[in-house]
Amino acid sequence: MLNACADRYRFAVGLGACLARGQVSLLPSTHTPEVIRQLRAFAPDVVCLTDEAACPIALPQVGYPATAAQAVGAVPQVDPEQLVAYVFTSGSTGAPVPHRKSWGRLNACVREESLRLGLPGGCAIVATVPPQHMYGFESSVLLALANGHALCAERPFYPADIAAALTRVPRPRVLVSTPVHLRALVAAGIQLPHTDLIVSSTAPLAQQLAVEIEQRFATRLVEIYGSTETGEIAARRPTQEAHWQLWPGVTLSQRGEETWAQGGHIEEPTRMSDVLELAGAGRFLLHGRVADLVNIAGKRSSLAYLNHQLNSIPGVLDGAFFHCDEARTSQTGVARVAACVVAPYLDAARVLAALRDRVDPVFLPRPLLFVARLPRNATGKLPHEALRALAASHSGPATVA
Repeated sequence: MLNACADRYRFAVGLGACLARGQVSLLPSTHTPEVIRQLRAFAPDVVCLTDEAACPIALPQVGYPATAAQAVGAVPQVDPEQLVAYVFTSGSTGAPVPHRKSWGRLNACVREESLRLGLPGGCAIVATVPPQHMYGFESSVLLALANGHALCAERPFYPADIAAALTRVPRPRVLVSTPVHLRALVAAGIQLPHTDLIVSSTAPLAQQLAVEIEQRFATRLVEIYGSTETGEIAARRPTQEAHWQLWPGVTLSQRGEETWAQGGHIEEPTRMSDVLELAGAGRFLLHGRVADLVNIAGKRSSLAYLNHQLNSIPGVLDGAFFHCDEARTSQTGVARVAACVVAPYLDAARVLAALRDRVDPVFLPRPLLFVARLPRNATGKLPHEALRALAASHSGPATVA
């Protein structure tokens, strides 16, 4: 079953129905026509559970019932080895790559998460991330089911909506979010109701922003590290430490320049897509994604570092560096980076001058593109393909060579 319910409660009911019937939930990252065609090839009997009146997904559909049935019988006991879901990542060919998730391992993961977050019993969890994403699946649905917490059905997006959703739930309150949403909350300058904990994932949080969040909202902020393949495997409080602490039983090992994760709740040894520096005792530092490394004229940096410097410039609302594709590199064959920026009150000269104070000149973006908004997905991530497509379609006086 493809669980496409946008309402988090309905998603959880659909998940429970699949568990009780021994069916498997399919959780791809997108629902594009090509992905749906590939899902049908992977699971020819797939049907789509939807709470949308006119769902565009080209699969046999089961509409979420308007009237809930009365609960009967005991809570079903699920075999820890039962296959719960396939979550999908995009492979090098663009085809979704399935990763199996079993009930016992998922529960072990989120029970440890609850301990690491220091959650008391009966928390109310409000999340800005969709339940179909691995982070949202674990931290907004399974975290509640496995630990006796409550989940909020809606997925607020704008700062005022997030504040309103938190106001409607009782304490202790937990906000599960992303750096993009948290940055927007701070920039909006609105007052949040007292929130006992804020959880962030999908991208490293700048320490300056983490400090501002804790001070502004008088709360604790904890970051979660993981991947679709492994699930959550580590956490840290960024205002107090740079190192991440692994879940019990999970280990990291180096194989050449690659880092592999295994053990604990991880289904099988998995190569990580990030550059990790092992520090012993189950601790590590995160230096960015392997694909984000930048090497220009013998000098090294990372897109994560460059993005941090760009977004630290006063007046920059959002911005991102990306690798130029081969067609846009210079005739000398020297690689370069480009950047898109949302800065309505700045011009190119001021942004570039500020960047010259922060990064080596070889990493200045060429071109620097001013745009109204960045093409972020539902979890705030920016696929490089989307940035390149935006750059390819952009023209006008705001383009700086």
